[in-house]
Amino acid sequence: MAWENELGDKLFRENMQNVAPTGIIQYYNLVIQSGSGATITDVEGKQYIDLLGSASAANIGHNHPHLVEALQDQISKIVSYDCGYFTNPTSLKLGERLTKIAPGSRARKVSFGTSGSDANDGVIKFARAATGRQYIVSYEGAYHGSTFGALTAGACDTAMVHKVGPLVPGIVHVPYPDLYRHLKDETPHDIAQRYFAAFKRPFETYLPADEVACVLMEPIQGDAGIIKPPAEYVELVYQFCQDHGILFAVDEINQGLGRAGKMWSIEHFGIEPDLISTGKSLAGGLPLSAVIGNADVMDSLGTSAHVFTAGGNPLVAAASMAVLDVLEDGHLPEKSAKDGEYAKENFLKLMDKYEFIGDVRMFGLNGGIEIVKDRETKEPDNDAAAKIIFRAFQKGLILVKLNGNVLRFQPPLVITRDQLDQVFTTMDEVFADLEHGRIELPDELKNMVW
Repeated sequence: MAWENELGDKLFRENMQNVAPTGIIQYYNLVIQSGSGATITDVEGKQYIDLLGSASAANIGHNHPHLVEALQDQISKIVSYDCGYFTNPTSLKLGERLTKIAPGSRARKVSFGTSGSDANDGVIKFARAATGRQYIVSYEGAYHGSTFGALTAGACDTAMVHKVGPLVPGIVHVPYPDLYRHLKDETPHDIAQRYFAAFKRPFETYLPADEVACVLMEPIQGDAGIIKPPAEYVELVYQFCQDHGILFAVDEINQGLGRAGKMWSIEHFGIEPDLISTGKSLAGGLPLSAVIGNADVMDSLGTSAHVFTAGGNPLVAAASMAVLDVLEDGHLPEKSAKDGEYAKENFLKLMDKYEFIGDVRMFGLNGGIEIVKDRETKEPDNDAAAKIIFRAFQKGLILVKLNGNVLRFQPPLVITRDQLDQVFTTMDEVFADLEHGRIELPDELKNMVW
């Protein structure tokens, strides 16, 4: 089937000629001209409803007027100055605000960077410095970024680490609980206990607990397929950390800032982490990240140990202040929770209709929809998922997949109910096309990645 978007296809192919393959995740030939709220307009003027939300970096939507106004105001004063040397009022206000909205009541401090990847590198640095210990425990299936520390802590795609080793030493991976693919007749309690036993196994065999600096965890795993562990499991791991002087760190880059129906996804578990990494939507997709941590932990590193020329500069700080205004004043975490329930109800109706939908996981406007060959065996169907997102694109939806076969549902939190209704009408059509064998992928998309 030929591409229907001729100008977009031309520009897309030119981009592929000039950009290294590592910077291109090929789904389809969309070239974006503009955006507003939950919609995107391409170079040919076609509009799409954005169900990717710029990889969860557009929680407040595209080109929100308050964000644009804040940027225009700040850019007329000063765009950037290295905050490692001299600060500015906007960045100071943002640092204070982030310490106040972090979950819990402990005294906090902030360290700014430019991407979620460097924030997770920061977590490793601060944890090692504060504890004097070298080991980090993270999870299979995790995505923490693409700088060396973050890349090593992650474990979701061998292509990310192919040819780039050796990686950062001292990082150990343990299995992440999965409430969908489990042993026969297991309850959530059984799953929590089994995975906690797997978590403890390294400590019982080769990993001294008193040499572990921190456990780094996504409270809800994103790129593994939007997977939420049993609360009992998270509580067991947290208590283990408390008992052994191990810091508990959470990656909120994908799942934080209202995405999972609360300001921070760790709030689903009522736990106060020692370190938080955040980015993506923190400045509306502009390059800003932050490590937020206990004051004593953040004081463990001295000058220049984790500092960036553009980190927390006045322009991105102004953007972040505007984002936080919109999240709070618009009650977007609460809206995300309500709309997430609405979306879940609609996906479950579609699941009743189409046998290839194996599971619906929705936590706020934050969903993973399993596409399987058989509901009993739960065998993933990567090809069907690829066909679904391609047909969805043709029908005006921006949709991608996770872990090969999981549809990624992360629209901007400002999406309207009318738009959601339009999405589910369209998805019903797409699923019907798949069921009746009416979707043919272009040859270049038959090995679609991610």
